[in-house]
Amino acid sequence: MKENRTAFMHGEPITLLGKELSIGDPAPDFLLLDTGKTKRSLKDYEGTIKLISAVPSLDTGVCDAQTRRFNKEAADFSDHVTVLTVSMDLPFAQSRWCGAAGIDRVITLSDHYDGNFGLSYGILIEELRLENRAVFIVDEQNIIRYIEVLSENTEHPDYDRAIAALKQLI
Repeated sequence: MKENRTAFMHGEPITLLGKELSIGDPAPDFLLLDTGKTKRSLKDYEGTIKLISAVPSLDTGVCDAQTRRFNKEAADFSDHVTVLTVSMDLPFAQSRWCGAAGIDRVITLSDHYDGNFGLSYGILIEELRLENRAVFIVDEQNIIRYIEVLSENTEHPDYDRAIAALKQLI
């Protein structure tokens, strides 16, 4: 069952498709492509804490800054933490962007094929077929422990709050 909700992109309303998730819910599985075009699912990161940063496109200012910030923060995390950035960008574009930006700690994953991540996590923008900006923290047992779905896509997530929530799980 789908639940449509409204968010905003540059002040204009957009429709979010998919069921709204809550803290304590099991994290939905997904099938995404990494920059080598290998299919990845939640099971590939089993046994680690996952910080999942969803962005509309890496080639935009806030998305770029968000991914760079989590890449920088990841240097302080143990190997027990996996940082994923999910967007609709093609794997080729993600690879190019990561190389140019010097991203070496964040794993970028593409939801371009069918939008299953966006729909499963309740952040697929109907009008644009992009991910709404969001941060999810998923524990080792794949239970959601933190959620921030931004109501305005041009705003930054609360980085400090997300990092503090993550550190409580380490």
